Amino acid sequence: MDKLTVIVQDAPYGSEEVYNALRYSSALVANQVEVNLFLLADGVGVAKRNQKTPTGYYNTANMLSELIAKGVKVKT
Repeated sequence: MDKLTVIVQDAPYGSEEVYNALRYSSALVANQVEVNLFLLADGVGVAKRNQKTPTGYYNTANMLSELIAKGVKVKT
C-alpha cells in the first residue's frame, strides 16, 4: 500500500487550499493510499470543533472527522 503525508498549514477558511487538501486526502483513501495529515501552524484550526462555518464553505472539522473514521492519522 502506498503512503502519503499531507501537510496543512493554512487557516481553515479564506481560501480553498485546506478544502482541497481534505478532498485530495479523501480521494487518496478511496484509492487505497494510506494518508497521514499533519496540521501545522494555522492548520490546527482545521480540527476545531463547533466551528462557525462561513457561508459558502464546508466545515473542515466535519470533513476531518470523516477522514479519521476512514483511517487517516492526524498529527499536530
